[in-house]
Order: sequence, then structure tokens, then C-alpha cells
Amino acid sequence: MKKLLLAALFAVTPALAQQAITVGAALPETGILADLATDLRKALLLWQEEVNAAGGLLGRRVELQLLDSRSETLDSPKLYEQLIREHKVDVLIGPFGSGATQGAAAVAERNRRVMVNATGAARTVHRKGYRYVFQTVAPLGSYGMAALELVRAQGLKRVVLLARDDPTSREMAAHAREEAATLGLSAGEVAVHPADATEFNSQVALARAAGAEAWIAFGLAQDAAEIVKNFRKLRYAPRLFVAQGAADPDFIRRVGQDAEFTVGISAYERRAATRGNAQFAQAYAKKWSAEPGALAAQGYAAAKILEEAVRRAGTVEQEKLREALGALETETPLGPYKVELSGAQVAARPMLVQIQRGRREIVWPEALATAKPQPYAGWEARQPLK
Repeated sequence: MKKLLLAALFAVTPALAQQAITVGAALPETGILADLATDLRKALLLWQEEVNAAGGLLGRRVELQLLDSRSETLDSPKLYEQLIREHKVDVLIGPFGSGATQGAAAVAERNRRVMVNATGAARTVHRKGYRYVFQTVAPLGSYGMAALELVRAQGLKRVVLLARDDPTSREMAAHAREEAATLGLSAGEVAVHPADATEFNSQVALARAAGAEAWIAFGLAQDAAEIVKNFRKLRYAPRLFVAQGAADPDFIRRVGQDAEFTVGISAYERRAATRGNAQFAQAYAKKWSAEPGALAAQGYAAAKILEEAVRRAGTVEQEKLREALGALETETPLGPYKVELSGAQVAARPMLVQIQRGRREIVWPEALATAKPQPYAGWEARQPLK
């Protein structure tokens, strides 16, 4: 009997018999950012469960080492040093937000430890010469590019660019202005408005005088809603209106049927036919009883990229893993992955969604479209939805 028990104790799977592969991250589990970041944490836990159920990585189970950043962005470097030196994690996934990721990236680079950047979309995160930090999220600059490509596809030339007065919106708009010239589009200076702006009369007057055909506005749902209210009051309608915040469900709640024909810029869509997205969304909903949002998709995509790189490298030895991530070209539920020498993402793009009959339809890129884009109808031509 004793021999049988001993045999049973040693008859473990290879994934349990070997030392675990540890993946470390510092996320806000408490503090003002905790609610925003909870989907990111849930996606990583889902991935860990899935990969271990499939036998682990390289025959070893995967363990997450998650530290609470307490929503303190400036603590990010200290926490990532702790993950490397005290917890001795094999690989890192970046923290929540560009500010925290910038600090964590510097630590990873200094320690020559691979870090997958899941949410740091700002261009400052990937400095020239970085070799160990790899971005999976679509960079901020790509948000304007997506909108401009739709402008060009619609045969439009003259563009108005607006930005909420915050670093993220201003970076998106500035990059869009740079790209407009390369696409042969006419775009003047970026019009920056305060975060609490409710009047856009002067911007509309300038757009009318310039014969602007398209508006691209970077900001939140409330900004997009206030612009639409001004459009209606002034009986003004450009041929195309793209507002980043219109992808937020709160936009429709704010303006109701006046949301029709507005195009939003979306980091992730539950309905997108990207690789593995249907399975991811189904598994996430089953485990957490909620639909996945953009942060959930970003966390899961970063983990899947890491998983694929480890499999291809056949090891978690840092130099070989770094080479695998640099050469990897693949696709996740978030979209394509490919990086340049600095590790910055060059393939991922946000999607454009248009409000059509009260529903968000993907209209760009064409490969993922669920509907064709429609013109931004004049106010006199609109009919109440039934």
C-alpha cells in the first residue's frame, strides 16, 4: 500500500514536476485606478488558467506574480525592481498606463529583462536603443492614422483636427497632423479645447470658412457629445465626423439618436473577427460574467504574444526570448503584432466604428468591417429611428 502511495505522489505531470515559469506585473488593485485596471488583471488570470490547463509552457506550469501598485504611477520602477530582484520572475508584463510603463520599461532595459508592454501606448515608452521592451498595444499615433485612411478612402481632402487638452489626445492629434501631409490631405493647426468645453462655435465657423470636409476629434465621450450638440444647434454637418470618444457607449447615452453617423475610434471590439477573439470573449464572459473591454483584450493579447514567443524560443533565457519577440509576426484578438527595432508596435491599429441605427458597426479596416461607412447626414435629412 505504501509503495502505491509513493508511486502516486511521484506520478505527476511534467508541467508540475518542473519549476514554474513566473510572469510578473504590478497592477493597481487598490486606489483610484483599481476599477479601471481590473479587466487587465482578470484577463491575465484567464490566460494563466488556460495555458496551465493545456499543459503549461515548455512543460512547466505558469505562475503570475502580481504586485499591487496602489495606483501610484511613480512607484512603478521600484515595484519592477522588486519583481526582478526579490521575486526573480522569468519575464515581465508592463503595468497599467503609459506613465507607469515608461518607468517599468527603464528598469527592464537596465536589467536586460524582457517586458511585454500591454497598455503603454505613448511614443515616449519606447526610446531609441531599447532592446528588451516589446509593445503589443496600438500606439497613440495609429489612432489618427486610422481616421485619416478613412478620410482618404472617402475621397475627402480638407480636415479639421481637434484635441482635448490632455497629453494622450494632444499626442494623437499631433501625429495625425504629421501624417495628413504624407497622405496629401490638408489639415491646419490642431485646435486644442479645454477639458470642460461645451461651446465649439468658433471651430465650426472656421471649418465652414475653410470648406472643411472632415472632422477628427481626439478626446472623451463627453467631448464628442458636446461637439454633436453644437453641430445640431448650428445646423452644421461635415461630410465625415470622426470622434475618438464616440466609441464609448456613454456617447450614445449622452446624445441619443443624434449619435447617428458619428465614427468612433476603438481599441477593441467584441465582434471583431480577429484571430481567437470569439473564443477569448466567450471564455472571458464565462469566467467573469462580463463582456471583455479594451483593457481585457490588451492584457490577454500581451500574454498570448509572450506565450507564442516562449514556445518559439524554446526557453525563457532572456536573449533568446528577446530575439523571438523581435522577429515574431502574429495576430491576437487585439489584432496583428509586429515591432520595429525599438520594440514599438508597427502593425496594430485601432478600429473605426460608426453609429448606424443605434448600433456600433465596424467600418474600418475593411477586412474586419461589419458594415459600410455612411456619410454624416445633414440635420434636415435625418429621420427619427423606429
